[in-house]
Amino acid sequence: MARGSAGDELFSPLQLRSGQVLPNRIAKAAMEEGMAGRAQLPDARLISLYRRWGAGGAGLLITGNVMVHAEALTGPGGIVLDAETPLEPFAAWARAGKAAGAAMWMQISHPGRQVQANMPGVVWGPSDIAVDLGRHSKRFGRPIAMTPEQIAATITRFATTARRAEQAGFDGVEAHAAHGYLLSQFLSPLVNNRTDEWGGSLENRARLLLDIVRAIRAAVSSSFAVAVKLNSADFQRGGFDADDAHKVIGMVATLGVDLVEVSGGSYESPAMNGRPADGRTAAREAYFLELATELARTSALPLMLTGGISRRETAERVLANNVAVIGMGTALAATPDLPNRWREGSAATGSLKPVTWSDKSLASLAEMARVRYQMRRMAAGSNPALGVHPAFALLADQLVQGRALRRYARWLASKERQEIENPSAAVL
Repeated sequence: MARGSAGDELFSPLQLRSGQVLPNRIAKAAMEEGMAGRAQLPDARLISLYRRWGAGGAGLLITGNVMVHAEALTGPGGIVLDAETPLEPFAAWARAGKAAGAAMWMQISHPGRQVQANMPGVVWGPSDIAVDLGRHSKRFGRPIAMTPEQIAATITRFATTARRAEQAGFDGVEAHAAHGYLLSQFLSPLVNNRTDEWGGSLENRARLLLDIVRAIRAAVSSSFAVAVKLNSADFQRGGFDADDAHKVIGMVATLGVDLVEVSGGSYESPAMNGRPADGRTAAREAYFLELATELARTSALPLMLTGGISRRETAERVLANNVAVIGMGTALAATPDLPNRWREGSAATGSLKPVTWSDKSLASLAEMARVRYQMRRMAAGSNPALGVHPAFALLADQLVQGRALRRYARWLASKERQEIENPSAAVL
């Protein structure tokens, strides 16, 4: 079939394997909001934020990390959805995002070893290899290698969260297997040095992701979308690379997956912020387009590309390279109605300039803090403040996270007490 112009295609629908139809090719990609309310639940702030994004014209909204394990959070403001979580706050969140016609998917995740050292709970990984950030390494806890029983429980947790997301009214889930989180850790030969069936060959390293996808598909209806977020590469010498990504896409294509989102990097190599540790990309737009183009040539699944897209011309160039969906994060934190602006022929109100500090790890933290600063403003009904100084945003973020950590610690201790008193309600 002949393809229309990329400009026409940007606002054309996309039908997925599940039968779900995305109204256009623009997705609000996952960004960790850090806005959990009482008991790590979504509250009025997230509802307000996603209603605004939904009204902004994107065809798909993907939430930030929703954690499948209450004792393992990427940060203290993380949302948790497990077997015991009340569903109404999530139903309200889904309704808000879908109010203007967008599809609403929940990104579901486990941080593995990428857990801050001051967090209560557990720090797990495929192996006991810690996050290496040089002088910043002490920010993260020391992981323990997961037992087969813990791996099995994790598979169950992902399936439970997906099933409950569907019950709450979400249209799909995205299993996060990128950016150095647990599933990405299992995929990486630099982090996974296991010698059992979960390590060694790529087939073994991919086993956890594949078993999770199978369990999710078995737990949800056929019309519910299932996606995977995958690194195009880890951007670390000897790590998960584009050839591995090509093979893993082929593996998940046989399991009823609707879409693979292509990104890259981790905390050790923050390529998702344009700062890979190995220096292989210096692009300030569409960071992973070259790799995604190669993957799209042979992929049996539609691909979504996220990372550094902020201009319509860039988005159209990405679509012209056989990528099916444009993922945007920071651009929509700066201009939440950017898809509608593109449809009307106008541009963004502005952008967040890159943080040029020499310390890449600290610069990456500051950029993420500036994005969360914009999200908190929008959640409160204000407009983004693009001129905020990165140091101020980082300090404000640390204060917010400090308060969230105290709340999370109290809640987790209370939850653990309840599980001791009622062990039949606990999940391994």
